[in-house]
Amino acid sequence: MSKYNYYRSRFYFNNKQYEATGKTQKEADQKAALKKAQLENGGIGISKNMSVAVWCREWLETYKQGTITDRTYARYKAHVENQIIPEIGNMKIKDVHDVHLQRILNSRKGYSRSDTKKLFNTIQAIFKQARISRLIPYDPAEGSLKMPLTTEGQRRSITDTERQFMLDTAKTHRAGLWVKMMLYCGLRPGELMALQWKDIDFKHKLVIINKAKESGSKEFKEPKTKAGFRSVPIPDVYLEDLKVASGEPFSPVFTQETTGMAHTDESFRKAWKSFKRAMDIEHGAKVYRNQIVVSTLAPDLIPYFLRHTYCTDLEIAGVPINVAKYLMGHSDISVTAKIYTHTSAKTIEIAAEKINANINKSKVG
Repeated sequence: MSKYNYYRSRFYFNNKQYEATGKTQKEADQKAALKKAQLENGGIGISKNMSVAVWCREWLETYKQGTITDRTYARYKAHVENQIIPEIGNMKIKDVHDVHLQRILNSRKGYSRSDTKKLFNTIQAIFKQARISRLIPYDPAEGSLKMPLTTEGQRRSITDTERQFMLDTAKTHRAGLWVKMMLYCGLRPGELMALQWKDIDFKHKLVIINKAKESGSKEFKEPKTKAGFRSVPIPDVYLEDLKVASGEPFSPVFTQETTGMAHTDESFRKAWKSFKRAMDIEHGAKVYRNQIVVSTLAPDLIPYFLRHTYCTDLEIAGVPINVAKYLMGHSDISVTAKIYTHTSAKTIEIAAEKINANINKSKVG
């Protein structure tokens, strides 16, 4: 039995009774007053007075968690925590108007159209459900919001200069090993994070891909399609780097610098940011008070360009498109074809050399 006799303090809010308890009547009354203030300010409970922050998190937990993939849930949560709550989280949901939501979207001007559209859809879903749940009389996201001017995300191959910059920095930077893996073997970031040393076949010079870390999740899972299972040749120039770094069979190939554990999405982003900064400074960026003020790098440079470059390199090397499809882990050859059709001047030059060689051979015959 408890050593204390608890005291209770009751009050009504929106025709519903609430209760708070304390070791003294004064403590119970103070807790009741605090709870009532929180209800009035929308800090707790499902009501018209609830804050946007409380409703967004309630929406995530009730309507999204467990009903969608971990990756999709992580995207919704990122929109809520990084874009919506910082801007209007303290407002009562009933006080939100379309102008407040439009300002959030306008802040994404110049960003990827795909990412901005996903944020747009998240905002619409949140406020549509609030209307259905009768928390607001009308939906401020319905019909009136406009997409800001955005950019069409385009993956590209890295330039020869960028390639040289990366390879120079990779000699000394901790992230250099996985940067080279993407460039020389074309793996996806999630596949890199899941790699263990047992997946590196040094004898046959192959990297075996049989699992990947799903974005937004901590779990390593089998590839989503059969095409994800594959063996990719390791170039000799990279094989020696792997041999020097090799570890125990079930330990991760690429690890966080501070923990020695496999990378997470966040640590992977930080590692790339660190690598890119080192590469920029090493090749002439202007720095003021430890901040890069004039960069030498293209602002759109992202790790996925290395995978795109790998596919382009396959085309230049004359690898048949069906083989490239396998090595890239594409389930649909049309995806590979989109990269192969980005024909470079070098590809045309090689084609011309082959045509001329064939013609000359025919003349001799």
